[in-house]
Amino acid sequence: MIAEEIYDLVLDDLFIRADHLVPGSSVFLKLEGLNPAGSVKLKTAIALVAQAEDSGREFPRTRLIESTSGNLGVALAMVCAAKGYRLTCVTDPNANAQSVRLMQALGAEVVVIDIRDGNGGYLQSRINYIRDRLACEPDTYWLNQYANPAGPQVHRDRTGRSVLDEIGHVDYAFIGAGTTGTLMGCAEYFRQHSPATRIIAVDAVGSVSFGGSPGRRHIPGLGTSRRPEILDERRIDEVVMVPEADAVEMCRMLAEERGLLLGGSSGTVLSAVRAKAKEIPEGSVVVALSPDFGERYLETIYNDSWVADRWPELICSEISEVSQAGA
Repeated sequence: MIAEEIYDLVLDDLFIRADHLVPGSSVFLKLEGLNPAGSVKLKTAIALVAQAEDSGREFPRTRLIESTSGNLGVALAMVCAAKGYRLTCVTDPNANAQSVRLMQALGAEVVVIDIRDGNGGYLQSRINYIRDRLACEPDTYWLNQYANPAGPQVHRDRTGRSVLDEIGHVDYAFIGAGTTGTLMGCAEYFRQHSPATRIIAVDAVGSVSFGGSPGRRHIPGLGTSRRPEILDERRIDEVVMVPEADAVEMCRMLAEERGLLLGGSSGTVLSAVRAKAKEIPEGSVVVALSPDFGERYLETIYNDSWVADRWPELICSEISEVSQAGA
Protein backbone atom coordinates (compact mmCIF):
# COMPACT_ATOMS: atom_id res chain seq x y z
CA MET A 1 0.00 0.00 0.00
CA ILE A 2 1.36 3.42 -1.00
CA ALA A 3 -0.37 6.54 0.34
CA GLU A 4 -0.12 10.20 -0.57
CA GLU A 5 -0.48 11.47 3.01
CA ILE A 6 0.01 9.99 6.48
CA TYR A 7 -3.69 10.34 7.27
CA ASP A 8 -4.57 8.12 4.34
CA LEU A 9 -3.11 5.12 6.18
CA VAL A 10 -6.19 4.15 8.17
CA LEU A 11 -6.02 0.47 9.07
CA ASP A 12 -9.55 -0.80 9.60
CA ASP A 13 -9.23 -4.57 9.24
CA LEU A 14 -7.01 -5.61 12.16
CA PHE A 15 -8.49 -7.91 14.82
CA ILE A 16 -7.06 -10.28 17.42
CA ARG A 17 -8.90 -13.06 19.21
CA ALA A 18 -9.57 -12.78 22.94
CA ASP A 19 -11.83 -15.81 23.46
CA HIS A 20 -10.58 -16.31 27.03
CA LEU A 21 -12.65 -13.31 28.15
CA VAL A 22 -15.91 -15.10 27.29
CA PRO A 23 -15.32 -18.86 27.53
CA GLY A 24 -17.29 -20.79 24.94
CA SER A 25 -17.70 -17.83 22.61
CA SER A 26 -15.63 -16.08 19.93
CA VAL A 27 -14.27 -12.68 20.97
CA PHE A 28 -12.66 -10.39 18.42
CA LEU A 29 -10.74 -7.33 19.55
CA LYS A 30 -10.59 -4.61 16.89
CA LEU A 31 -7.16 -2.96 17.16
CA GLU A 32 -7.44 0.74 16.35
CA GLY A 33 -4.11 1.60 17.96
CA LEU A 34 -2.17 0.53 14.87
CA ASN A 35 -3.35 3.58 12.95
CA PRO A 36 -0.56 6.15 12.36
CA ALA A 37 -2.02 8.48 14.98
CA GLY A 38 -2.17 5.61 17.47
CA SER A 39 -5.93 5.54 18.00
CA VAL A 40 -9.41 5.35 16.50
CA LYS A 41 -9.46 9.16 16.64
CA LEU A 42 -7.57 9.43 13.35
CA LYS A 43 -10.84 8.79 11.53
CA THR A 44 -12.60 11.39 13.66
CA ALA A 45 -9.87 13.93 12.96
CA ILE A 46 -10.05 13.40 9.20
CA ALA A 47 -13.83 13.90 9.26
CA LEU A 48 -13.79 16.99 11.49
CA VAL A 49 -11.15 18.74 9.41
CA ALA A 50 -12.99 17.87 6.19
CA GLN A 51 -16.18 19.37 7.66
CA ALA A 52 -14.27 22.56 8.52
CA GLU A 53 -12.96 22.73 4.97
CA ASP A 54 -16.52 22.39 3.66
CA SER A 55 -17.79 25.15 5.95
CA GLY A 56 -16.54 27.90 3.67
CA ARG A 57 -13.71 28.98 5.96
CA GLU A 58 -10.54 30.24 4.32
CA PHE A 59 -7.47 28.09 4.86
CA PRO A 60 -4.72 28.30 5.98
CA ARG A 61 -5.76 31.63 7.54
CA THR A 62 -8.29 29.88 9.80
CA ARG A 63 -7.03 28.44 13.09
CA LEU A 64 -8.76 25.23 14.18
CA ILE A 65 -9.37 24.67 17.87
CA GLU A 66 -10.59 21.60 19.75
CA SER A 67 -11.01 20.26 23.27
CA THR A 68 -9.23 16.93 23.70
CA SER A 69 -8.13 14.50 26.39
CA GLY A 70 -5.19 13.47 24.20
CA ASN A 71 -5.80 11.04 21.37
CA LEU A 72 -7.92 13.30 19.19
CA GLY A 73 -5.43 16.10 19.69
CA VAL A 74 -2.59 13.94 18.40
CA ALA A 75 -4.67 12.86 15.40
CA LEU A 76 -5.74 16.41 14.61
CA ALA A 77 -2.17 17.65 14.93
CA MET A 78 -1.04 15.00 12.45
CA VAL A 79 -3.74 15.89 9.92
CA CYS A 80 -3.25 19.64 10.31
CA ALA A 81 0.52 19.36 10.00
CA ALA A 82 0.13 17.48 6.72
CA LYS A 83 -2.33 20.09 5.43
CA GLY A 84 -0.46 23.15 6.70
CA TYR A 85 -3.27 24.28 9.01
CA ARG A 86 -2.90 26.01 12.39
CA LEU A 87 -4.32 24.12 15.37
CA THR A 88 -4.89 24.72 19.07
CA CYS A 89 -5.54 21.72 21.33
CA VAL A 90 -7.19 22.49 24.67
CA THR A 91 -6.55 19.76 27.22
CA ASP A 92 -6.22 19.31 30.99
CA PRO A 93 -3.89 17.81 33.65
CA ASN A 94 -5.25 14.28 33.08
CA ALA A 95 -3.83 14.20 29.56
CA ASN A 96 -0.81 11.94 29.22
CA ALA A 97 2.44 13.89 29.05
CA GLN A 98 3.46 11.95 25.95
CA SER A 99 0.27 12.96 24.15
CA VAL A 100 0.94 16.61 24.95
CA ARG A 101 4.49 16.32 23.64
CA LEU A 102 3.26 14.62 20.47
CA MET A 103 0.78 17.42 19.78
CA GLN A 104 3.51 19.99 20.26
CA ALA A 105 6.01 18.05 18.13
CA LEU A 106 3.45 18.04 15.32
CA GLY A 107 3.17 21.83 15.50
CA ALA A 108 0.00 22.33 17.52
CA GLU A 109 -0.45 24.96 20.19
CA VAL A 110 -1.38 23.17 23.43
CA VAL A 111 -3.32 24.89 26.21
CA VAL A 112 -3.72 23.03 29.53
CA ILE A 113 -6.80 24.02 31.56
CA ASP A 114 -6.49 23.17 35.26
CA ILE A 115 -9.79 24.62 36.54
CA ARG A 116 -12.34 21.94 37.40
CA ASP A 117 -15.94 22.29 36.27
CA GLY A 118 -19.07 21.81 38.35
CA ASN A 119 -18.97 18.02 37.92
CA GLY A 120 -15.39 17.68 39.12
CA GLY A 121 -13.88 17.28 35.66
CA TYR A 122 -12.33 19.71 33.23
CA LEU A 123 -14.45 19.39 30.10
CA GLN A 124 -16.79 22.34 30.63
CA SER A 125 -13.82 24.47 31.65
CA ARG A 126 -12.04 23.54 28.41
CA ILE A 127 -15.12 24.43 26.40
CA ASN A 128 -15.49 27.74 28.23
CA TYR A 129 -11.91 28.58 27.26
CA ILE A 130 -12.66 27.75 23.62
CA ARG A 131 -15.73 29.99 23.62
CA ASP A 132 -13.65 32.84 25.02
CA ARG A 133 -11.10 32.35 22.24
CA LEU A 134 -13.84 32.31 19.59
CA ALA A 135 -15.25 35.58 20.90
CA CYS A 136 -11.85 37.27 20.61
CA GLU A 137 -10.47 35.57 17.48
CA PRO A 138 -12.84 35.59 14.48
CA ASP A 139 -10.42 33.51 12.39
CA THR A 140 -10.65 30.61 14.89
CA TYR A 141 -13.01 27.70 14.14
CA TRP A 142 -14.18 25.17 16.75
CA LEU A 143 -14.36 21.61 15.41
CA ASN A 144 -16.60 20.58 18.34
CA GLN A 145 -16.45 16.80 18.41
CA TYR A 146 -19.21 16.74 21.06
CA ALA A 147 -21.89 18.06 18.70
CA ASN A 148 -20.47 17.69 15.18
CA PRO A 149 -22.34 14.99 13.20
CA ALA A 150 -19.25 14.43 11.04
CA GLY A 151 -17.75 12.33 13.87
CA PRO A 152 -20.50 9.70 14.09
CA GLN A 153 -20.86 9.69 10.32
CA VAL A 154 -17.26 8.64 9.68
CA HIS A 155 -17.53 5.83 12.22
CA ARG A 156 -20.78 4.69 10.65
CA ASP A 157 -19.20 4.61 7.21
CA ARG A 158 -15.80 3.20 8.20
CA THR A 159 -15.60 1.66 11.68
CA GLY A 160 -19.03 0.04 11.84
CA ARG A 161 -18.84 -1.13 8.24
CA SER A 162 -15.38 -2.63 8.71
CA VAL A 163 -16.55 -4.78 11.65
CA LEU A 164 -19.31 -6.44 9.66
CA ASP A 165 -17.14 -6.69 6.54
CA GLU A 166 -14.44 -8.61 8.45
CA ILE A 167 -16.41 -10.57 11.05
CA GLY A 168 -19.80 -10.97 9.39
CA HIS A 169 -22.31 -12.05 12.03
CA VAL A 170 -21.95 -10.21 15.38
CA ASP A 171 -24.09 -10.93 18.45
CA TYR A 172 -22.57 -8.40 20.85
CA ALA A 173 -20.61 -5.21 20.17
CA PHE A 174 -18.83 -3.53 23.10
CA ILE A 175 -17.93 0.08 22.29
CA GLY A 176 -16.45 2.71 24.58
CA ALA A 177 -18.25 6.00 25.21
CA GLY A 178 -16.10 9.11 25.37
CA THR A 179 -17.42 11.88 23.17
CA THR A 180 -19.61 9.01 21.83
CA GLY A 181 -18.83 9.63 18.16
CA THR A 182 -17.48 6.11 17.61
CA LEU A 183 -20.35 4.60 19.62
CA MET A 184 -23.08 6.51 17.80
CA GLY A 185 -21.65 5.88 14.35
CA CYS A 186 -21.18 2.15 14.88
CA ALA A 187 -24.60 1.83 16.51
CA GLU A 188 -26.25 3.51 13.53
CA TYR A 189 -24.54 1.17 11.09
CA PHE A 190 -25.42 -1.93 13.10
CA ARG A 191 -29.02 -0.84 13.54
CA GLN A 192 -29.35 -0.61 9.77
CA HIS A 193 -27.32 -3.63 8.68
CA SER A 194 -27.36 -5.98 11.69
CA PRO A 195 -30.31 -5.02 13.91
CA ALA A 196 -30.02 -8.16 16.05
CA THR A 197 -26.55 -7.15 17.27
CA ARG A 198 -26.72 -6.07 20.90
CA ILE A 199 -24.91 -2.73 21.32
CA ILE A 200 -23.17 -2.38 24.70
CA ALA A 201 -21.92 1.11 25.55
CA VAL A 202 -18.98 1.12 27.96
CA ASP A 203 -18.33 4.11 30.20
CA ALA A 204 -16.12 4.89 33.19
CA VAL A 205 -17.48 5.25 36.71
CA GLY A 206 -17.54 8.98 37.47
CA SER A 207 -18.72 9.93 34.00
CA VAL A 208 -22.03 11.76 33.65
CA SER A 209 -22.73 10.88 30.00
CA PHE A 210 -25.47 8.39 30.85
CA GLY A 211 -26.75 10.14 33.95
CA GLY A 212 -24.31 8.67 36.45
CA SER A 213 -23.00 10.51 39.48
CA PRO A 214 -20.00 12.71 38.73
CA GLY A 215 -16.67 11.67 40.17
CA ARG A 216 -13.00 12.35 39.69
CA ARG A 217 -11.33 10.24 37.03
CA HIS A 218 -7.62 9.74 36.38
CA ILE A 219 -7.49 8.11 32.97
CA PRO A 220 -8.16 10.15 29.82
CA GLY A 221 -10.30 8.76 27.02
CA LEU A 222 -13.66 7.37 28.08
CA GLY A 223 -16.13 9.28 30.20
CA THR A 224 -17.13 12.94 30.32
CA SER A 225 -18.12 15.49 32.94
CA ARG A 226 -20.73 16.83 30.49
CA ARG A 227 -23.20 14.95 28.30
CA PRO A 228 -22.19 15.09 24.60
CA GLU A 229 -24.84 16.55 22.31
CA ILE A 230 -24.43 13.75 19.75
CA LEU A 231 -25.34 11.01 22.25
CA ASP A 232 -28.62 9.24 21.47
CA GLU A 233 -29.32 6.45 23.97
CA ARG A 234 -32.11 5.03 21.80
CA ARG A 235 -29.47 3.45 19.56
CA ILE A 236 -27.87 1.33 22.30
CA ASP A 237 -29.14 -1.64 24.30
CA GLU A 238 -27.17 -1.43 27.52
CA VAL A 239 -24.61 0.66 29.38
CA VAL A 240 -21.84 -0.90 31.48
CA MET A 241 -20.04 1.38 33.93
CA VAL A 242 -16.48 0.25 34.71
CA PRO A 243 -14.39 1.40 37.71
CA GLU A 244 -11.02 2.77 36.62
CA ALA A 245 -9.22 0.27 38.86
CA ASP A 246 -10.73 -2.58 36.82
CA ALA A 247 -9.51 -0.99 33.59
CA VAL A 248 -5.99 -0.65 34.97
CA GLU A 249 -6.00 -4.25 36.18
CA MET A 250 -7.14 -5.46 32.74
CA CYS A 251 -4.47 -3.47 30.91
CA ARG A 252 -1.68 -4.75 33.11
CA MET A 253 -2.93 -8.34 32.94
CA LEU A 254 -3.09 -8.35 29.12
CA ALA A 255 0.38 -6.85 28.88
CA GLU A 256 1.86 -9.58 31.07
CA GLU A 257 -0.16 -12.52 29.75
CA ARG A 258 -0.77 -11.69 26.09
CA GLY A 259 1.90 -9.12 25.20
CA LEU A 260 -0.91 -6.67 24.42
CA LEU A 261 0.00 -3.17 25.55
CA LEU A 262 -3.37 -1.44 25.42
CA GLY A 263 -4.54 2.01 26.45
CA GLY A 264 -6.92 2.88 29.25
CA SER A 265 -9.99 3.07 27.02
CA SER A 266 -9.25 -0.41 25.68
CA GLY A 267 -8.83 -1.79 29.19
CA THR A 268 -12.19 -0.30 30.15
CA VAL A 269 -13.97 -1.91 27.20
CA LEU A 270 -12.43 -5.32 27.86
CA SER A 271 -13.29 -5.07 31.55
CA ALA A 272 -16.91 -4.68 30.50
CA VAL A 273 -16.66 -7.77 28.29
CA ARG A 274 -15.30 -9.77 31.22
CA ALA A 275 -18.01 -8.42 33.56
CA LYS A 276 -20.79 -9.49 31.19
CA ALA A 277 -19.25 -12.84 30.21
CA LYS A 278 -21.61 -14.97 32.31
CA GLU A 279 -24.64 -13.37 30.64
CA ILE A 280 -23.43 -14.07 27.09
CA PRO A 281 -24.78 -17.36 25.67
CA GLU A 282 -22.23 -19.95 24.62
CA GLY A 283 -21.38 -19.83 20.95
CA SER A 284 -21.88 -16.07 20.64
CA VAL A 285 -19.75 -13.79 18.50
CA VAL A 286 -18.47 -10.79 20.43
CA VAL A 287 -16.62 -7.77 19.05
CA ALA A 288 -14.89 -5.23 21.28
CA LEU A 289 -13.36 -2.03 19.98
CA SER A 290 -9.88 -1.28 21.30
CA PRO A 291 -9.50 2.48 20.71
CA ASP A 292 -5.80 2.85 21.50
CA PHE A 293 -2.50 1.24 22.45
CA GLY A 294 -0.60 1.68 25.67
CA GLU A 295 2.64 3.49 24.83
CA ARG A 296 1.13 6.79 25.99
CA TYR A 297 0.24 5.23 29.35
CA LEU A 298 3.71 4.04 30.37
CA GLU A 299 3.97 6.75 33.04
CA THR A 300 0.46 6.11 34.35
CA ILE A 301 -1.30 2.75 33.95
CA TYR A 302 1.96 0.81 33.55
CA ASN A 303 3.84 2.76 36.24
CA ASP A 304 3.75 0.94 39.58
CA SER A 305 4.17 4.13 41.62
CA TRP A 306 1.37 5.95 39.81
CA VAL A 307 -0.98 2.99 40.27
CA ALA A 308 0.00 2.46 43.91
CA ASP A 309 -0.82 6.09 44.73
CA ARG A 310 -4.37 5.61 43.45
CA TRP A 311 -5.17 1.90 43.86
CA PRO A 312 -2.63 0.32 46.21
CA GLU A 313 -4.71 -2.87 46.34
CA LEU A 314 -3.83 -3.58 42.69
CA ILE A 315 -0.11 -3.54 43.37
CA CYS A 316 -0.54 -5.67 46.50
CA SER A 317 -2.56 -8.19 44.47
CA GLU A 318 0.13 -8.39 41.81
CA ILE A 319 2.84 -8.93 44.42
CA SER A 320 0.76 -11.70 46.01
CA GLU A 321 0.30 -13.44 42.64
CA VAL A 322 4.03 -13.28 41.92
CA SER A 323 4.81 -14.72 45.37
CA GLN A 324 2.37 -17.58 44.92
CA ALA A 325 3.75 -18.37 41.47
CA GLY A 326 7.28 -18.60 42.85
CA ALA A 327 6.32 -20.72 45.82
